[in-house]
Amino acid sequence: MDKDKTLDDIFNDDPLGLLNVKPKVSSARNADERLVASFHEIIDFYEKNNKEPEPNSKNISEYLLYSRLKNLREDENKKLALEPEDKYRLLQIEKKEIKDFDDILGDDMFSVLDDNSEGLFEFKHAPKEFDRANTDFVARRKPCPDFENFESMLKEVQKDLVSGKRKLIPFKEDNLREGELYVHNGVLFYLAEVDFTKEEKYFPGGKRDRKDGRTRCIFENGTESNMLYRSVAKALYTNGKVVTQNIDKVNEEFFEKFGNITDEDKEAGYIYVLSSKSTDEKISTLNNLFKIGYSKIDVQERVKNAEKEPTYLMAPVRIEGAWKCFNMNPQKFEQLIHNFFGNSCLEIDVFDEKGKRHTPREWFIIPYDVIEQAIQLIISGEIVNYRYSLEDRLILKRQ
Repeated sequence: MDKDKTLDDIFNDDPLGLLNVKPKVSSARNADERLVASFHEIIDFYEKNNKEPEPNSKNISEYLLYSRLKNLREDENKKLALEPEDKYRLLQIEKKEIKDFDDILGDDMFSVLDDNSEGLFEFKHAPKEFDRANTDFVARRKPCPDFENFESMLKEVQKDLVSGKRKLIPFKEDNLREGELYVHNGVLFYLAEVDFTKEEKYFPGGKRDRKDGRTRCIFENGTESNMLYRSVAKALYTNGKVVTQNIDKVNEEFFEKFGNITDEDKEAGYIYVLSSKSTDEKISTLNNLFKIGYSKIDVQERVKNAEKEPTYLMAPVRIEGAWKCFNMNPQKFEQLIHNFFGNSCLEIDVFDEKGKRHTPREWFIIPYDVIEQAIQLIISGEIVNYRYSLEDRLILKRQ
């Protein structure tokens, strides 16, 4: 018998096309990993609370998990992909009855007939650059010789955090500035100095050379570090937060500068409110979702490329309202609103065109009329006498 001919006959006799496989690209696999991770957040909630997330919850995080679970239940492909993870049957998947061999081949939920092998050059466990920066950031600390100049300030900031006058918000590189405060691995520190020796440059080919230089970081435990600016940023991206300003001082500065508007006053910018036109179900299914932001230029011009910017959720937007700002710092105005509605901030990750993850912090789930009321109270100076009730979705007078 001709062995070569026999093998050819076997491989050519493939009526179901089982041997015609196409390797999956890495982006699909990454998408699957993100899908599983998002479902595990729902499982964690169920294990902790012994119930599914509910739509009428007063907790904004629970409402978002409810919306996510609802969308997963309506997507058959995602349900099948997540069935191995669904140990509590949260997805309400109906079991299929297997009657014959064709049913088995047609129910390939685990893609066992596909080629899902990983490439030789796909490394998952090699140390990443930010891991090394994180280690360096701790290892290079030394005793601070003039810690007495910073100790009282750092203790005061800790008291503000406990009382709620200051908050911890996610780190973005734009927030890394001299004179600001941060928390890394639970340790508060002050960025006292930055000595830039390398300026940011852009090249015709699209390459970007980031600014860098030595810093002086003073930690609450009496140590200091002179790590490079870029290394501090990487460490904070890994496990860090930004400490906001004291809300009482922000209010005081704002009202000192905000007065009656005359023809001689200089326009400072715009506070605007937007809604999203995103088709992503995690966004489009949310009611009363608005972005409250600030722009130095006309709002229409600012949002014309919204679908390319993570801060706009990588989607077109609709302008719901805009207010001109005079005689004050518009960023302070924006921060007041964000502090006022902080408990209603949307927590979501979006990915830019290069696949980089971003977490926008200017989107809130609040009725539009409530936003308008808050802006008017800020303009009148009465906002200090009111608070926003997440439970009632109303602005209430302080007792």
